[in-house]
Amino acid sequence: MSSRERILGRVRRALADVPGDEPSYEEAVGRDYLREHGDRSVEETVDLLAENLADYRAIVHRCTADDLAATLAGMLAARGARTVLVPPGLDPGWLAATDAERVADTAGSTPYELDRVDSVVTACAVAVAETGTIVLDGSPDQGRRRITLVPDHHICVVRVPDQVVSSVPQVMERLDPARPLTWISGPSATSDIELDRVEGVHGPRTLEVILVG
Repeated sequence: MSSRERILGRVRRALADVPGDEPSYEEAVGRDYLREHGDRSVEETVDLLAENLADYRAIVHRCTADDLAATLAGMLAARGARTVLVPPGLDPGWLAATDAERVADTAGSTPYELDRVDSVVTACAVAVAETGTIVLDGSPDQGRRRITLVPDHHICVVRVPDQVVSSVPQVMERLDPARPLTWISGPSATSDIELDRVEGVHGPRTLEVILVG
């Protein structure tokens, strides 16, 4: 008997006394929980996102669409970034004001090559105000998942208010579960048993978010 057959046999025995008309899990579990906590305006929702991003130690910037290129150039210059990793679908106008060398997101890039990149700039799929979370789904303006996990500095552009929702239930309605989703709540960090925080363990040590409205 294979391991698979053994496991399925245990499942069948466990379900042997369950009535045939028993409601399914989807029917039995209530879904009447709150879709969001509190009644906020669009501006208040964006403010809450900025507050929670900062609470997670992300660096938050705000600018208009016309000022985005200059804002990005200033951030890269302040970082001393000489190279910037660029997803294939990123709007080229975003980086029009920077002199940093563009590095393409290619399938052949090794982790060592990605680690030598100074910064990466991406868009996002959606952002969640109540949790301060940014979600990437691998779209062309976000690139492969690894480009936001290996370089030490990630700049993520969020279009407000179109890409901002209040809660996790709302964000789930906008995402395709078949896509490679990356959920980001602040820079990569972990804590040991003594609660000493270490950043940059399994992702960028520095996360900067630009809220473009």
